[in-house]
Amino acid sequence: MAKMMIRGGDLDLVEYDFKTFQPGEFLQTLDLDLNDAVRPVDGPVTVRAPSRIHLTVLDMNRFAPEHPGGGGIGFAIQLYCTATAECTPAGIEITYSREPLLRHLVALMVKVTGYTGGLKISAEDHTYAHIGLGSTSTILTVVAHAINAVLGSPLTDEQIRRLLGHNYVEETAEGTIAFGFETGVGPAVSTYGGFAVMGDELVLAYQHPFAEGNQVYIVIPESDTSSAGTQEFDLLMNRARSLDYQDRELKAYMILMDLIPALEKEDLKRAGDVIWEIEFRGSKRAEVEHHSFELYNYMSQLRNAGFEFVGMSSVGPSIALITKRDRKTVDELLKPLGLSVAIETMVDNTGLQIQYP
Repeated sequence: MAKMMIRGGDLDLVEYDFKTFQPGEFLQTLDLDLNDAVRPVDGPVTVRAPSRIHLTVLDMNRFAPEHPGGGGIGFAIQLYCTATAECTPAGIEITYSREPLLRHLVALMVKVTGYTGGLKISAEDHTYAHIGLGSTSTILTVVAHAINAVLGSPLTDEQIRRLLGHNYVEETAEGTIAFGFETGVGPAVSTYGGFAVMGDELVLAYQHPFAEGNQVYIVIPESDTSSAGTQEFDLLMNRARSLDYQDRELKAYMILMDLIPALEKEDLKRAGDVIWEIEFRGSKRAEVEHHSFELYNYMSQLRNAGFEFVGMSSVGPSIALITKRDRKTVDELLKPLGLSVAIETMVDNTGLQIQYP
């Protein structure tokens, strides 16, 4: 890919060499010392983890490819990815459609742990790719934990979380990979469940159960705008950065002073009010506008229809609705808007689960 220009403000213009590379190159091991803690397990280990709704980045001026951070908020949903890992005498065998991602991750885990044997890995994601539901971060999370578990768990959950953040990649059409944008929200909620608030540098600042007893309905409006690749890069590193210069303090204030207290009191409506304000602030505004103002129109009508919580996930176009209303009522409200429920689920407040032999 060519060098891409980043403009965050009138006096902020730099070039970023959006380089691609082969799986296994540019591994960030974080200098972890595991003291020969690898103890391979007999038989396959299977890991299942929830995917995520990523509601907003706090400040896009604090992250970039190869530099995770930026802070963010999001929650886990009962839409799962699974992976199974098994130790073998030699060789790496991977069964997954996006193989370059996993080859890079396997190379990382082998290098960090010092494991010298082989691995057999199979993985299955939730099939909803590049629409804001975290298929990439979730599949990387389950595979990393499956490998760790089958090696005797030499890494802690927090070490895995940090490794994933510093080695987050996306694949290209040519079969190579490139560093992507990572706040750490996905691996955090996939691991621990519930709602998470991330600070900069992948710090998990707050985690709490969320929206228990409520349904999550995901609506995916039609959009001709890509949410991946160069279009995502242009959006996040230009318009979104500029708007976060203006609104990052306000977003952080609302999260600390209003959202976290709402979560503590299990007040879904108040939490929804905060998220609705954030939809019009900073980088979140840029993400919604990326799909045209029609998306704002849809979301406004959903709020007016009485949904307690309406929020677009990541760069969209998926919209998460949280409510106690049943499916029939929701369908009747969506029909006049030309929308329909793509996924009916709930918040996952449990997080990652490991099944040993």
